[in-house]
Amino acid sequence: MFTGIVEELGTIKSIQVKPQDAILEIQANDVLSDAKVGDSIAIDGACLTIRFLTSETFTVDASAETLRRTTLGERKVGDHVNLERSLRLSDRLGGHLVLGHVDAVATIRSWKDEGDASVMQITMSRTTKPYVAYKGSITIDGVSLTVSNVHADAFEVTLIPHTKDVTTLGTKRNGAKVNLEVDIVARYLETLLKNSEETTELSKQSSSETLNLNFLAKHGYID
Repeated sequence: MFTGIVEELGTIKSIQVKPQDAILEIQANDVLSDAKVGDSIAIDGACLTIRFLTSETFTVDASAETLRRTTLGERKVGDHVNLERSLRLSDRLGGHLVLGHVDAVATIRSWKDEGDASVMQITMSRTTKPYVAYKGSITIDGVSLTVSNVHADAFEVTLIPHTKDVTTLGTKRNGAKVNLEVDIVARYLETLLKNSEETTELSKQSSSETLNLNFLAKHGYID
């Protein structure tokens, strides 16, 4: 689990493309200070596992599913990526709870500067829309941000100067693809509501059935 607070920018040093997946080697510094093989690390918001490391680089496997559902399949040698180590129970939760499971790839539609800050508008699919709320949290390329406006098929976030300086979002412009992860709380609320509706429907069906021989046979009490 992560918080969406980027620790540093890594640089893709090499990409080994295989028939269905790929191996990425990433140059970093801060995130390697206490890293070990098997640790989880978020790369542009996608949770991956360290398979090998040196004092200056670490290597991860990107499965076919990861390449399909994130922007990592489009990354090139020399590209910068947002890095965050997994959360420790003693850490401050500076952003919000982030799983590192990318829900969708979206496109930056517009970019508007407002003083030192910038407003980024990002497309929103019908499957993503139910989980995006005004003033709610969302993760973009591994960065925890607050939704500042919601439109019919897009939403906006405001980037302060610090965010633009320490993440890759400061270099993104119109047409760029980004990884989205919606707030996990919204996911759980959806599941709770759905299960509640199903339980209510089953209760209504059960209460409408009369206890008779047909009912007993239907539910396996008699042959």
